[in-house]
Amino acid sequence: MLRRVSGVRFVSNFMASLTRNGIPYTPSIDGGGGAVNSFGVFRRIVTVDNYCPKRSRSIGLILRGCHDSLKATANDQKARATRGFPELMRDLEVGLKGDASLDARLLSARGGPSRPVGFSDNSVPKKMAVAVDVDEVLGNFLTALNKFIADRYSSNHSVSEYHVYEFFKIWNCSRDEADFRVHEFFKTSYFKKGIHPLPGARQALHKLSRFCNLSVVTSRQNAIKDHTIEWIERHYPGLFQEIHFGNHFALDGESRPKSEICRSLGAKVLIDDNPRYAAECAEAGIKVLLFDYENSYPWCKSEWVNKHPLVTKVQNWEEVEQKLLSWITS
Repeated sequence: MLRRVSGVRFVSNFMASLTRNGIPYTPSIDGGGGAVNSFGVFRRIVTVDNYCPKRSRSIGLILRGCHDSLKATANDQKARATRGFPELMRDLEVGLKGDASLDARLLSARGGPSRPVGFSDNSVPKKMAVAVDVDEVLGNFLTALNKFIADRYSSNHSVSEYHVYEFFKIWNCSRDEADFRVHEFFKTSYFKKGIHPLPGARQALHKLSRFCNLSVVTSRQNAIKDHTIEWIERHYPGLFQEIHFGNHFALDGESRPKSEICRSLGAKVLIDDNPRYAAECAEAGIKVLLFDYENSYPWCKSEWVNKHPLVTKVQNWEEVEQKLLSWITS
């Protein structure tokens, strides 16, 4: 007994037990554009418009990305957007062990659809605005810089020496000399070709882009805007809506605080490796994921910043992904 509801047929509960010649009967869900899915055990289905992650986990629902390929609607687009995301799907694919006190029935006693379990269109969470740093978060800037300094100035340094992210203190030179060396680095292939993406960053950001509005907020200088934008588009194509430059440690031009840029974007979270910016943004009420890649960044070891209630330490992009999703669905 099939019931057609808004282009998708729901299968009555008793169908799961039907067999044909000893083989479980597996009816197809047909949206008019051909069979989309079939299954041997009955699963409850809720449309994407009514999807609320927190509520869904408690009542044992499963979201299915069914759509009519010939008549795409806004609902279809949402289904496609969430169908391929395994972490979110696992949140929904909990067993049908529903509490009897919860009205989780999507089919009435007569086999027709009941009103969706108290969900409303407003239950769908809005995308969270997230700001992402570049150097040491998206790419290994310091590794490339150290190679340049070693070859040009015969001064060898490793990432493990940088207890602060202020180069003049590590290189034992003046601040002006350090700024000059960095700008010389910008003109070389060490900078233009030697910075590589961090492991897992692109994959995690691709998944998060379905639930977050991602923007780059970097302290990089205006002098390297064009190359920075080119590098981001080459390694992280189409993932960021905006790219903002703080112009810190520049030879000319005014600088802009990261907290100010984040507020202008409405960013709720900053992903950054620098405790200075983490503290600045946390004090402005912005959550910070302090990125300490595999616990290898000495400058990240600020005890005060790590104790701030709005600062959370993460050590790789998998942890970034997990933490952001937990905030989105909470």
